[in-house]
Order: sequence, then structure tokens, then C-alpha cells
Amino acid sequence: MVPTMRTDNTITLQEAFVILWKKKWTILLFVLVGALIGVGYAMWARPQYSSDVLLQVNGKGASSKSTKAMGEMGEVLDVASPADAEIELIKSRMVLNTVAAEEHLHLKAVPVSFWDRLLHQEGRMDLDSLYIPVKMRIEKWTAVAVGEDGDAYSVIAPDGTSVIKNAKVGEIRSVKYAGDSLVIKVGFMLAKEGQKFALKQTSTLSAARSLMGALSVAERGKKTGIITVRYSNRYPDRAASILNTIAKTYLRQNIEMRSAEAEKTLEFLESQLPGVKAKLDSAERVLADYRYKIGSIDMNSETRAHISKENDLQRQIIDLEQKKQEALRLFKAEHPSVVTLVKRQNKLRSELSHLKKRAEKMPLSQQEVLRLQEEVAVNSEIYTNMLNNIQQLRVVRVGEVGNVRIVDYAQIESVPSKPKRLNIVTCAVAAGFMVGILFVFLVYMLRNGARSATEIERETGVNVLVKIPLSKNKMLRRKKSVFNTMPFVLRKTDAQVTEAFESMMTAVKFSLPSQVEHPVILVMGLVSGVGKSFVSQNLAATMAANGKKVLLIDADMRRGVLHDRSKRGLADVLLGTATLDATVQNKYMENFFVLGSGRTDMTSCALLRRDAMDQLLKEARQKFDMVIVDTPPLNLVTDAELICPLVDFSLFVLRYGCHRMEDIKETLAKISRYSSKPGAIVLNHCEYEPGHYGYYEKEYYCKKQDYKRFSLASLFFLLGSKFGGKQ
Repeated sequence: MVPTMRTDNTITLQEAFVILWKKKWTILLFVLVGALIGVGYAMWARPQYSSDVLLQVNGKGASSKSTKAMGEMGEVLDVASPADAEIELIKSRMVLNTVAAEEHLHLKAVPVSFWDRLLHQEGRMDLDSLYIPVKMRIEKWTAVAVGEDGDAYSVIAPDGTSVIKNAKVGEIRSVKYAGDSLVIKVGFMLAKEGQKFALKQTSTLSAARSLMGALSVAERGKKTGIITVRYSNRYPDRAASILNTIAKTYLRQNIEMRSAEAEKTLEFLESQLPGVKAKLDSAERVLADYRYKIGSIDMNSETRAHISKENDLQRQIIDLEQKKQEALRLFKAEHPSVVTLVKRQNKLRSELSHLKKRAEKMPLSQQEVLRLQEEVAVNSEIYTNMLNNIQQLRVVRVGEVGNVRIVDYAQIESVPSKPKRLNIVTCAVAAGFMVGILFVFLVYMLRNGARSATEIERETGVNVLVKIPLSKNKMLRRKKSVFNTMPFVLRKTDAQVTEAFESMMTAVKFSLPSQVEHPVILVMGLVSGVGKSFVSQNLAATMAANGKKVLLIDADMRRGVLHDRSKRGLADVLLGTATLDATVQNKYMENFFVLGSGRTDMTSCALLRRDAMDQLLKEARQKFDMVIVDTPPLNLVTDAELICPLVDFSLFVLRYGCHRMEDIKETLAKISRYSSKPGAIVLNHCEYEPGHYGYYEKEYYCKKQDYKRFSLASLFFLLGSKFGGKQ
């Protein structure tokens, strides 16, 4: 089984930790920014004080006392209400609109000072009354505390004029403005002189909706009937007051709702009572007049029994009619309960009809007396029942306590519930840490360039001669021009970098064709900023330090960086206005010579297309042991392509992780069309990654076998290689 190779598109856990450790200062910066944001928000957020009120929902709405007083009617009027329904009623506009109006939640005086809020020194102003002209409500109205103790205030209109001056707390002030009136009354104020408040008047509906969103109403436990109402406000006394008003308003409306049916029935019965009393008085008066007219009538026992039975039937019919009306409020006429009551009424009416037929056989005087007595008895029964029902309903109305009671009223809390400043800062630091990690990996993924020497060699067919590590030297990492700067390897400030150039010099020596005695080496880069001038200068200095007489030519005649452009240089030699000996200058050490770029009005391409460059290099071969030519970027100008056929060996400098493989292959293919001379790749500015090559701190960060690969094996492997050609 062939083991699978790890690709550059994946990273191991070890690599992830190394990447994060390398960017620890970046992550620390994000953590510090997150901490600053967290501290700023924690200081900016106004303290909030939470309070709660506890309610209990009973299984039955009416009290036992009122239920007993009502009898059957009390059982009908008693309706149970579940806790879920009560929670929705607490959050309803019916309750909250009333609370918003009573607590003046639609009137606001908000402190506006930035520093007072940041330092938690804001003042307070509670409004009892505020009326702003309708057309001016969207404008900015301001109240300013005045007086030494801040016990008075002035109101500033949107146009900057002071419309009310030196108003006292508790005093109602009214002034004409914009064809209307401005009315204000401050119930409480605690502020320093000069502190400002933004005055706002909204509708009670919007205030109720805001209150609804801020309320937390939930049942404690399951089916316990215990409801907790929680609310937070920046002032502890306001939080308790608003909650208590909610509880009292809800309790009052609950009682009113539950006694509404009894109230309506009582109102109806009281309206009908005078008419029934009038009928009773009229019937009694008619009976008395008839008896007075005909005198005393002696009724036998049969007649009395007949009257008693008829009165009883009439009473039963009336009772059944009341029960039927109550049943019809709950059920339809087809319901069995209603049908049963109707059948019983019909049966009683039938019996009453038989009694009336039997009464027709009595003497006329007795029949008339019987009829009048029946009418008096019926009206008397109706009147008595109405009085009893009215009395019962009055008892219910007075004794109704609803199905909710307040268990605990809201109390004024002394400690704010939020913001939790420590939690905020901790979360902000954690968020900054996570964002920093995300940023590091995002930048790493965006820099999805070539990093692996093995992959570059496999894809391009060109050997990677050496990997120059990323130095920790600050001077080198500033990425400044190397103009008039001593080569890095001569300062011995970073042994890792110096060792890399020593290895490069050895590799170049073994890579050059054996018949070449005084080689010319071309150093080029894909784009600017890869460090080709740095590589050219330090490679030349390394060879000069090892006894070679080296000439470094700055072929970037557009923006040379190796020597002072104000002096004569390569451009002057190519134009024939100066000689090589006159323009070459000895720099830094005995064997190190530099030919600057010079200056010219002609384009560098026009100069390089002449034979003068070939003649210059031939002359340089005779006078120096090695010539190194530093050229402009390949993808920007064609200078390197024109010089490439004239040299013996080419070094292609790449910056670690900054070039796509497709760009590298395309550029190498273009160079191979101009020259078949050998060449190699130098990977510059390499960062440490586990499993890759390079250096780490004071140790070589390549593995032992990897370093051997670059120091020995690659030297023999490079012998006879062709730049861009077959191996």
C-alpha cells in the first residue's frame, strides 16, 4: 500500500500551533483591542436594576364566601383561568397601556452628556407631565439643570431659545409655542448645574410595546400557578414602582373582568324590579277591591289546595325558565340539558292547564277570587326571587377577589443586575482572541503561494538551490533599499542567514558548467519585493569573503538600488560615454566591486538590445573571477529576458508563500525560450513550518535529513541541470 502524501492545502495541528505562535503578537493585538472594546462598552452601558413581583393564579376565581352566598349562580359565574392565559393577559395592551399612562413611561428625559455617562455621573429627571406641540415632537428639545444645587431647570427649544427659565421641581409650567402650548412638570430631579436632558414625548402605545419587550413573565415550575414578572430599569425605585403598578392594574382588571357578568345581571334585574313591583301592587289592589265589592267569600279546603298547587306550579315554571336561560348562555338550544329543561316546563304547563280547567267548575265568584289570588301569588314570587338574586349579586360584586393574588410585591434592589462588567470584558477578550486566530488563518490561506521545495521541483523541473530563512534582525525586516548598505553577511548579525548564503555559494559552484572559468550569474525575480537585490549583494559578498574577485552589476537602470544613481554606471558604459574601469567602484572589502545602474535618457531595453552588454560581460570575465548581474522583475520589464542568453547560470528568486505555482511555471517557461543555460531557484524569506525546510530560532529548523538534502545531495543532483530543460 502506497502511503498518501500530505498536500499544502491541509495543515496539521502542530502546524496550526506553530502558525499561531509565530503570529502571537498579532493575536495579542486583537486581544488588547477586544479588551479595550469590552472595557469601553462596560463603562458605557448604564446600570440596570432588576426587580420582580410574584403572583398566584387560583384554580377558582371567586372566593369561597361569595360562592356560598351565590349558591348555584355562584358556581355558574365562577370560571377557572390557566396560568398561560394569565401570562398573556399580563402582557396585553389592556394592562400595559394603563401602566404606561400611570407611570408616565411615554415621557422621557434622557441625559445626553458623553463624559457623564462614561464616568457614571449622569443626572436624573422624572417627568410627571409633558406636552410638546405635535408639529415639534420630532425636533430636539432640551432641559438644562440650573441653580447651585441643580434644583431648577430651563427648557431650550429646537431653535436654541430658552422658552422656560428657572422652573422648579413639582411646578407645572406652560408657555405658548408654535401656535400651541408647551406644558411640563418635573416630579423629581437630581442633577448638577449644567447637565442636559433630551425631552421626548411618545404615545402610550409605543411605550406599552417597549414595556412589553422588556418584561419577562413566566410560570415558576409546571402547573404551579405561580407567575413571576421581572423587569429592569436604570433606576431601582422605578423598576419596583412599574412592577407594582403592573401587578395592581392586572389584579384590579382581573376582578373587574370576573365581576362584569354579575354587574350586568345586577343592572338588568334592578332595571326590571320597579316594573315587577308595580305589577304586584296592582294585583293586590285589584284583589282587595274585588273582595270589598263582593264581601267575604268562604273558600273550602278544595279551593285552597287548588290555589296552593297552582302557585307551586307557577314557581317551578319560573325556576326552570331561569335555569334554561343560564344554560342557553353556555349551550345551544339543541343541547340535551336545554331540551330536558324545556320538556319539564312543558309538562308543568300541561298540569297547570288541567288545574285551570278544573277551576272553571267552581262558582264564578270563587273563580274570580282564585284568578286574582293566583296573579298576586305569581307576582309576589317573581318579586321575591328578584330581590334574592339582587342581594346575591351585590354580595358577589362587593366580595369578588378574582382568581389572582399578589404574593410578593416588588422591592427596591440596591445592586445592579447588569451590566456584568467582568463577564463583558471576558467575553470581549475571548472574542478578540477568536477573531485574531481567524484573521491569522485567513491571511495564511490568502497567501496560498508555493511553500514546499519538493512541490516546486516536482511541478517545474527546476531545482531549489537553497531556502534563505526569515531573519529576526530588525534592520533586514524593514525591507528598505540596500543602497550603500553593508551586505548582511558581512555584519554577521544572523548566523542562520549567513549559513544559507554559504550553502548557496557552494551549491552554485557545483552547479556551474566545468568549462566555465569566470562565470556570469544572473539574479532575477518574478515580481518586486522578493529580495533579489538582497540575494545578489549577499551572494557577491560571500564569494568575495572566500577569496573571489567579484563584480556586482546593478542592471536595473530604471530604479537601481545597489549604488548611487547620480554617479556613472552601467548605462554610461553601454552608451560608450564611460569605461568599465572608470565606473566600477570597490565597496566594503578588498574583492568586492560594484557597477551601479547609471543614468540615461534612453530606455533600458534599447540599450540592452545592443552588443554593448555582451562586450561588457566579456570584458568583465577577463577582469573578475565572478560577475553577478541583478536585474529588474521579470513580470514588469523584459530586461532580464534580454540579459539571460548572455550569462552562464541563472538564479530565480522566489518569496516564500507569495507566488502561485501557475505563475512560477509560466515565467520559467518564458525564460526557457530565451536561454538553455543552467539555473536554479532560491526560496527567500522562508518561515518555519513543521515538516518543511528552514531554520528555527538558534537551531536549524529543517530536519537533519532535510538539511543534508540541501547541503550535499542537492549539489550532486544539480550538476549538469539545465534551466527549464530536461534533467
